[in-house]
Amino acid sequence: MATESEKRTTQENTKEKPSLLERLSHFLLREPEDREQLVELLHGAYENSLMDADSLAMIEGVLQVSEMQVRDIMIPRSQMDVIDITDSPEKFIPHVIVTAHSRFPVIEDDKNDVIGILLAKDLLRYYAGEDFEVRDMLRPAVFIPESKRLNILLKEFRSNRNHIAIVVDEYGGVAGMVTIEDVLEQIVGDIEDEYDYDEDEDNILQDGHGKFRVKALTEIGDFNEIIGTVLSDEEFSTIGGLVVNQFGHLPKRGEHVSFDGLSVTVVRADSRRLHSILVEVLKDQTEN
Repeated sequence: MATESEKRTTQENTKEKPSLLERLSHFLLREPEDREQLVELLHGAYENSLMDADSLAMIEGVLQVSEMQVRDIMIPRSQMDVIDITDSPEKFIPHVIVTAHSRFPVIEDDKNDVIGILLAKDLLRYYAGEDFEVRDMLRPAVFIPESKRLNILLKEFRSNRNHIAIVVDEYGGVAGMVTIEDVLEQIVGDIEDEYDYDEDEDNILQDGHGKFRVKALTEIGDFNEIIGTVLSDEEFSTIGGLVVNQFGHLPKRGEHVSFDGLSVTVVRADSRRLHSILVEVLKDQTEN
């Protein structure tokens, strides 16, 4: 049996090692008076090893979502991948395959006239040889205003089990679209799914329309070799670093910039970093 002295030593050691919750509670004992003070306390907790970097980033993401509106993260109408109801499956299915989304807004002649949402998996019925009518496959489209708060939208997505919404402006016209993934990425960062790049895939893929889907981490030397450009890698080593510098800020999905004969559109990005871009060569860079 332990002696009285050993028991006292054990109790003293226990007191010297408070739990993570106790340490965090002690650190946050001073109640913050505003959001800035709360963020300052959280950063202090991180610096004192009371939480890791991922936890801090997620908490900051939650705070950020409560302040952001749909217009801040939506995919602009010009960048929406849609299906025209007047097109035959033979015409629009190649587009579905190339873009590889799981859901598509369906329009009737004009992007301002969204009549429903088509799930890519429903196209299996077409390949199964069943009677196939696109209108019969459509799910109802949900329309939301640009000003809707992201935290409210996330609650609605969860309660309605809906994954996509069409964003309308103050005049009722289609301004863009937003998905549940877009909202969640503001909290947890980029979400890899079944149509994102695989780690083993090439950094640069041609999409069949003379454009290239490029990972932001692609080395500029590799980019030059495949695309045929002569971009300098003296200041930046990756194409993502070069593109972000051209924007002058961390761009959102759908933003576009042109430089050195290249037309670049952001394909995937979150609040922390750029992930992939779509590149079109406007002129032969080898002439430079």
